[in-house]
Amino acid sequence: MHVPKDFAENNRSKQLALIRRASLGALIIHTDEGLIANHIPFVYCEGDSGVEHDSLRAHIPRANPLSAALDSARACLVIFNGPDGYVSPSWYATKPEHGKVVPTWNYAVVHVHGQVCAVDDEEWVADQIERLTAQHEQSRNEPWAVTDAPAAYTRALRKAIVGLEVRIERIEGKVKASQNQPERNQQSVLEALSEEQPDTNFSELMRSVLEGR
Repeated sequence: MHVPKDFAENNRSKQLALIRRASLGALIIHTDEGLIANHIPFVYCEGDSGVEHDSLRAHIPRANPLSAALDSARACLVIFNGPDGYVSPSWYATKPEHGKVVPTWNYAVVHVHGQVCAVDDEEWVADQIERLTAQHEQSRNEPWAVTDAPAAYTRALRKAIVGLEVRIERIEGKVKASQNQPERNQQSVLEALSEEQPDTNFSELMRSVLEGR
């Protein structure tokens, strides 16, 4: 990924925050038959219980051809997309002065590089499902838990899925939020967003980056 200095996000906490918020990652692996891409919800896990590596954990249906392809796959890339949006040249304060402005697209993204493998272990899969569920239910007033469903029902469903683990080797983060623009243009972009898109994730991204500088 091309990451100009102005847009590099090297703060690990912020990278992980985007991963947890996005959750749905685009997993890309290379096989003898070519590239395979799947969109899968992941949970980030810090190394624990004697495991030294941090990882991304997920589960997929056994019927998904990816489950068989994992036997020969090794290196992989997982892409997590954060908020994004169009930036109009009309939002720049310098437009009336010289007109030398053009449209652009701002966004936040994290790329996770690592080694991928299948995990055919029912207890591991059960733990992954519980972690993923808790991650997305915890903010609700009455969170749903896996144990709310009949045990026999969830046990039968688990038999039809297989675990997937990405052992993380490297994380790249990029946040393009007009950091390369003059301060006047940054401010005018924020003002335009306040008027046109006051309560969007894109507006929140722009404010957090530009006002936090």
